[in-house]
Amino acid sequence: MHIADADAANCEALSVLFRLEGFQTTFSMDASGFLAALERRRPDVALINMRLGQEDGLAVLRRVKALRVGTPVFMLEDEPEVEGAVQAVKAGATDVITKPIDTERLLHAVRESLNDEVLVGADQDGRRPVEVRGFAQLTPRERQVLQLITNGQSNKEAGRELGISPRTIEVHRARVMEKLGARNTADLMRIVLTS
Repeated sequence: MHIADADAANCEALSVLFRLEGFQTTFSMDASGFLAALERRRPDVALINMRLGQEDGLAVLRRVKALRVGTPVFMLEDEPEVEGAVQAVKAGATDVITKPIDTERLLHAVRESLNDEVLVGADQDGRRPVEVRGFAQLTPRERQVLQLITNGQSNKEAGRELGISPRTIEVHRARVMEKLGARNTADLMRIVLTS
């Protein structure tokens, strides 16, 4: 998750909220910092304020969409502006959230966009979509690990693909198994295949 907002207090509050929900977060105070971070690593989700200091958030949104990275982008508005919201949605924003932010609504919208992304990604790769009871409890990273496990990748291969250590993959795998009620990897595969 990457947050771009000129308001440092808002960035920090959103960052803490999403970290408590199991997301890895970073934030930028301006458009150039956000775009530089986007080039280094594609976030699962981006939150961009309509106003980023001197930059127009809509221009940043258009630049993100032009990169065709597929990242769901939520726009933040300091005040409700219908015209700006319409322009943002037309430019490819997943949703427009007005401050003060309803955190439950935002968390729900982000989770939904990630669920859609996982299912669409599975269809595009020719794999069966993962729809498992307990899936909603998984963090975005745990969903990625589950997808790689069900594709038969080892901890080392999955770690290389996600840019994390095999040990971290083991930790995520253990959490996935706990949340889905699997006793071992074979049981996890059975749960996924029969759901």
